[in-house]
Amino acid sequence: MKISFLGDMKPMLDKSDKKVVFLDIDGTLCDYNGVIPRSAKQAVRLARKNGHLIFLNTGRSKAEMDDDLLNIGFDGMICGNGNYVEVEQKVILHQPLPENIEAKIVKWLGEQHSEFFLESNNGLFASEHFKEQGLPVVRAYVQGEGQEDVSHVTVETAFPAMQYGKQLIRDDVNKISFILTKQVQPEIVKSQFPHLEFGTWGGKDEQPLFGDLRPKGISKANAIKKLLQYLNMSLTDTIAFGDAQVDVPMFELCKVGVCMGNGGQKAQERADLVTDSVMNDGLQHAFEKLSLI
Repeated sequence: MKISFLGDMKPMLDKSDKKVVFLDIDGTLCDYNGVIPRSAKQAVRLARKNGHLIFLNTGRSKAEMDDDLLNIGFDGMICGNGNYVEVEQKVILHQPLPENIEAKIVKWLGEQHSEFFLESNNGLFASEHFKEQGLPVVRAYVQGEGQEDVSHVTVETAFPAMQYGKQLIRDDVNKISFILTKQVQPEIVKSQFPHLEFGTWGGKDEQPLFGDLRPKGISKANAIKKLLQYLNMSLTDTIAFGDAQVDVPMFELCKVGVCMGNGGQKAQERADLVTDSVMNDGLQHAFEKLSLI
């Protein structure tokens, strides 16, 4: 796709057209400390007042949705990179990992000495030593997203919903995230679990620090298709906002894909529009340029 930078563009859309907007959270709606700019909150509220539908589309599970986020007001959410879809508090899709498959992953990761956490709508559940072994990886993750001083960052501050000492064989797990090690690399994981969807996430320039496994066919893009079918709306009415490579499929699916100025290079290259960074009012500026507000 040809990238158009915000300042080079004229308003793109007719204000009378009702749009469906999909917002990634971390790095898009808020920075990687969870700070949501006031301008972003105002933009979402005004766009909804103008008749547009605004949905979250995130890798987070529902348990990670805090009050500051939900109090903005949305028409629904896509969580777990696509395995949970909710519209006006009605669940229209939920596809957790089958318990027997989840148990196999937990057993294998334990054998490889890779610490992990389970992502569920009921919370995040960490393996025995994730707090200690995960700390340097979590700090590298936060630092890679632009924060220079990470000395105060802990696993608890990065993942407030994390719980310890809980049951790890569960039937409510949306996906499993784990630390990538020499023994646990993408090609090894994919060969071990070919029947599952595998992704990576991490630090600067999308350096893979963590892997994740979820049911096959689960993606942000496929969840959008399911939601649009439910709403009886068309892809021609869609706009997607993100900042990372995991957002590229929804950029390519939606009519307009917007990458934040703080986003990774690969994500920017695959977007139709690059706006300003999160904390430089990028969401508001793009909403204005796209005639949502």
